[in-house]
Amino acid sequence: MSEALFCIENLRVAYPHRSDEEAQWAVNGVSFILQPGERMGLVGESGCGKSTLGRAAMRLLPPSSQIEGRVTFQGRSVFEMTPEQLRKFRGEAVALIFQDPMTRLDPLMTIGNHCLETLKAHSPQLSTKQAKEKAIATLEKVKIPASRWSQYPHEFSGGMRQRVAIALALLLSPKLIVADEPTTSLDVTVSAQILQELTRLCGEENMALLLISHDLALVAEYCDRIGVMYNGKMVETGSSQTVFQQPQHEYTQSLLKAALHIQTVDESTSFSDFSSIPVHRGQEVQSTPILRVLELQQHYTLEPNFIERLLKRQNQTIKAVDGINLELYPGEILGLVGESGCGKSTLSRTILQLIRPTAGKVEFLGQDLTNLSRQQVRASRRQMQMVFQDPHACLNPAMTVGQSIADPLLIHKLAVPANAKQQVLSMLEKVGLKPPQVYYERYPSDLSGGQQQRVAIARALITRPKLLICDEPVSMLDASVQSQVLDLMLELKEEFELTYLFITHDLWLARFLCDRIAVMNSGKIVEIGRTKQIFANPQHPYTKTLLAAAPLLGRA
Repeated sequence: MSEALFCIENLRVAYPHRSDEEAQWAVNGVSFILQPGERMGLVGESGCGKSTLGRAAMRLLPPSSQIEGRVTFQGRSVFEMTPEQLRKFRGEAVALIFQDPMTRLDPLMTIGNHCLETLKAHSPQLSTKQAKEKAIATLEKVKIPASRWSQYPHEFSGGMRQRVAIALALLLSPKLIVADEPTTSLDVTVSAQILQELTRLCGEENMALLLISHDLALVAEYCDRIGVMYNGKMVETGSSQTVFQQPQHEYTQSLLKAALHIQTVDESTSFSDFSSIPVHRGQEVQSTPILRVLELQQHYTLEPNFIERLLKRQNQTIKAVDGINLELYPGEILGLVGESGCGKSTLSRTILQLIRPTAGKVEFLGQDLTNLSRQQVRASRRQMQMVFQDPHACLNPAMTVGQSIADPLLIHKLAVPANAKQQVLSMLEKVGLKPPQVYYERYPSDLSGGQQQRVAIARALITRPKLLICDEPVSMLDASVQSQVLDLMLELKEEFELTYLFITHDLWLARFLCDRIAVMNSGKIVEIGRTKQIFANPQHPYTKTLLAAAPLLGRA
């Protein structure tokens, strides 16, 4: 056998802790070997140590972390590298794709400058022209057009930022890519294209891939081998086919059961069949909509830069939302699906009046929100809350979890500080953060990504809203926790008579949860209908493409 590319031996990692506390091992005695060209998937629940393992392998942990064991790359110890060797090692030998792209992107730099900086730092012999040509070719591989070269990260959707981060990792043609949830915020078509590209590079360049993910179907489709982590330990390893067909460890069995629970819909109990959900019959509707969107538009103007003005270039208009008509009924779960950058998140923010529309109307509970003052809009938001894709968007790092969840109660004068705490503790219990007293005192930085998302859900539900707009609320959660949170959302829906607008790129999730599905592409809704009809008989070519690209456990 040829020399191993990457080898981890009995790795143990503990994060910095107070001297009076015992070390808590985030990674505890993990060992595995990765050969050139091999694709290995690492799965497990949020907080099990997957990301810590990836960062430890590249020496990106806090300096005072406690680390034991060995990590070698092509026979060289990573822990013994000098700063100069480490700089070359990161990027040229091993590239890391983070779960949150903004940990890699500088908000003050254009996308083009990010690419040029990376190439010039590692390949100074390249001219600016050569570097730009290489960068544009790499960006186009991940479907970022050259026309976006001069734009900044805030002008991109979450999914498009992730594509930029993936392009930056591919720029230097590394021998190993450590991808930490690289497609969490991407739709199925772009996700499939990028993973196919990574798979092709693994074959052609003999490049290895360590894919850290909670998406079991994705790992099954693109990885040769799989490692299952639980509570800091590697509890099961083997070929993907063997692990998925004959799981040995009870945790692996529970993960698969949870994933199949979401991907398998029992026709007799499908949520899409609930007779309480109103349907159109000719021109009549059985119920009054809780939300009505009429000809809604959200257009952005990109002004030319100084050189483009000299060349007499015209303003460019991006039609993020382009004439949307939508109705949402009490007690319904409407799924909004489409590729990253198609306008889903912009639509949700426009509905909430976080950004005012270019044209059109948004009626909520019979009231036109577009005509309200800022004070009136703020008051209406008690009844209309949002769960963001990125929990950092709504959690203040300087506030404890308890303070963050209690904040909306105090803002809307629904409670005084004395009794707000009891409501918060009760909500923490409901979203599965136990014991609630412990999590009440913690800060967002003390929590895993999945735990942060559960706090964000608790914060949105605390005001007992009538409408909840969920923008990819479970995309960062592993299958078992995802299943728990979705079941929780269904319980809360019944308990508090909630209505959901559920934005997702996960089609199986939409099928599991939603009564109706609206498919969005390039700012327009191209198809809308009952969930069962959309899956059984899709009409629009784009819907057919989405369904064909969605990874499914057990599909050949």
